[in-house]
Amino acid sequence: MTPSHDPQLLKGVLSLLLLHLLAEQESYGYEVAQRLQAAGFIDVLEGTVYPALARLEREGRLTTRLVASSSGPARKYYRLTDAGHLALAAGTTGWARHVASVDAVLARPLPTAPQKGS
Repeated sequence: MTPSHDPQLLKGVLSLLLLHLLAEQESYGYEVAQRLQAAGFIDVLEGTVYPALARLEREGRLTTRLVASSSGPARKYYRLTDAGHLALAAGTTGWARHVASVDAVLARPLPTAPQKGS
């Protein structure tokens, strides 16, 4: 079984992941959730994705359009706005800086563990 991701870490990076996936291709909410799960985020459900998409839309980072579906109601497709592309670029740079800083600390050698009874 694939280990789940830390919910707090995921919460901090979900918007960036959504922006990237939607920059790759316009998608509807369920499809985005499926794409996240296929990328290894198996514990990310639609109940997490839809509120994040709505927030990104309110922030002006996404725009939507309704597309008729032969298998039910119309689907709401999301795509990035210019502000979304800027947010993706800034977020990607910030994430890379964050990862590099964390990696620099975690790569430091640790002192030898003290022996029991010493």
